[in-house]
Amino acid sequence: MPRKTFLTASEAARALGVSLDTLRRWDRQGKIRTERDAANRRLVPTSELTRLRGGGEPHDLSVRNRFRGVVREVKIEGLLAQVEIDTTAPARVVAVITREAAEELGLRPGMPATALVKATSVMVER
Repeated sequence: MPRKTFLTASEAARALGVSLDTLRRWDRQGKIRTERDAANRRLVPTSELTRLRGGGEPHDLSVRNRFRGVVREVKIEGLLAQVEIDTTAPARVVAVITREAAEELGLRPGMPATALVKATSVMVER
């Protein structure tokens, strides 16, 4: 059976774990590339899902909490770099990493990235 090259907006939203409204908003904001069918319905290329998921390749890490997204901003000052990521989930992650790591990864706004969260570094507030 041939692999689908396009998903409906509903299928794509479900695959990304977001609401259909969020997917539509991303389309209007240019965060996701869509095409239209003859009835003017959104179609999402499967390549866009791969891009938003950060490549979709398996990783040999024990990390359970992953927030994939797109780098929004990189601020470098002294030895540290603050990286802000717009996640594909309804959240945004800000990480402070070393300048060397940011430069080695070649981080720049607009590129896909994945934030990995170590559970011992997560705080809970009520």
